[in-house]
Amino acid sequence: MNKSGLFIAGTWQEGGEALEVRNKFSDALLAQVGMATKEDVARAVGDAAAFAPVLADTPLHRRSGWLRKTSELLLTHKEDLARTIAGEAGKALKYSLLEVDRAASTFDLAADEARRIHGETVPLDAVASGEGYFGFWVRRPLGVVAAITPFNFPLNLVAHKIAPALAAGNPIVLKPAEQTPLTAIKLFEILLEAGVPDRAIQLVQGLGEVAGEALVSDPRVAKISFTGSRAVGDRITRAAGIKKVTLELGNASPVIIAPDADLDYVAKRCAVGAFYNSGQVCVSVQRIYADRKVSEEFNARFVDAAEALKVGDPLKPDTDVGPMIEPSACARVGAWVDEARNAGARVLTGGKREGNVYYPTVLAGVKPEMKVMAQEVFGPVAGVQTCDSFAEALAAANATDYGLQAAVFTQDIDRVLRAVKSLDFGGVIVNDFPGFRADHMPYGGNKQSGLGREGLRFAIEDMTNIQMVVIKQR
Repeated sequence: MNKSGLFIAGTWQEGGEALEVRNKFSDALLAQVGMATKEDVARAVGDAAAFAPVLADTPLHRRSGWLRKTSELLLTHKEDLARTIAGEAGKALKYSLLEVDRAASTFDLAADEARRIHGETVPLDAVASGEGYFGFWVRRPLGVVAAITPFNFPLNLVAHKIAPALAAGNPIVLKPAEQTPLTAIKLFEILLEAGVPDRAIQLVQGLGEVAGEALVSDPRVAKISFTGSRAVGDRITRAAGIKKVTLELGNASPVIIAPDADLDYVAKRCAVGAFYNSGQVCVSVQRIYADRKVSEEFNARFVDAAEALKVGDPLKPDTDVGPMIEPSACARVGAWVDEARNAGARVLTGGKREGNVYYPTVLAGVKPEMKVMAQEVFGPVAGVQTCDSFAEALAAANATDYGLQAAVFTQDIDRVLRAVKSLDFGGVIVNDFPGFRADHMPYGGNKQSGLGREGLRFAIEDMTNIQMVVIKQR
């Protein structure tokens, strides 16, 4: 594996200051990679901009072929990629393997969508001034796409930037999370093996305040696609200037449990949704609103489901919950749980830390103003609040600045329709946890949870411009 860290202008490069990559469970040193300077980023963007016309003229079937081959190669290297993710991100191996499968599917879907990029005719003579004119529009590539991705899905969220960019005919400059650079390096090696032109993809490892700032503020960048925190998303919009921007930001995902829900099923699904990847998922189960008629029984079953999860080394095949990404994140989660406990919340299970592992934690007696309910925990913590009615639960779920995805468990179609109409979220998941995502569906948030939508077709549309063509008939 190439540990250079930077891939600029078709060559692997060492970069500047070394970035240490450590196993998040054992703290063993995995690798050192060079970080990009602002000058490195400028060179990467410049080379991508120079190559943009070539890529834009590349036939759709060739772009599709690169993406299909990448999908195949990801599955060929599945075990190695999954172990890399588990080591550098701390994600349990069983979920790391699933991430590779999803990334392969993402590239495969993009290969299909690349062949479907098209325009439409416009009946200009629908108005008097359009008589004698023929019109149609086509989609044209934007130019350089800048992608900044988080640590929690170091392969599939990178795939959701690179695959649609290449399908649309745009070169891309990627800055992955500094905690998880090795997966991105492996992906770039696979992309090159799949036949992607070496100047169509540029990799700039590094810190957000150096590489990230230089990337988003470069005027040669036409489009920014960012997944991360709301605070950083706000900084990007201020620094970007006039560019297209897609932001996938945070959430404090609500789950509503109606009295007719299958509590055993709900408890098990909420345990997975709250604690896989140590809760470090923007659509992780966090705020649970249970009807008073079933809240006590749900709490008992939820605790049982949480305690049944195996916690430990993510590289062991039976581990469900591994470490958090860094000690400071683990300490912050602990502080928020302690704050809630001191304010009257009850810790039904968990609430403890061993090394970089924070145990799955269920809180009852929570209040809306507690940080564990009001802000994004991004850790293995879920709070249960009792509600006296479905309407009260809907109102409580909506009482947030976030709006990515929400979940409702009920067998009543009337409740389902009321929830869909009432909930101000980009996605409403019925009878499963809010983290459900099929990689071709439109995915994105309302309010402070972001701008735009991902999902291959939708990302490709946002990575192209509509060009109108008008022909005067003579």
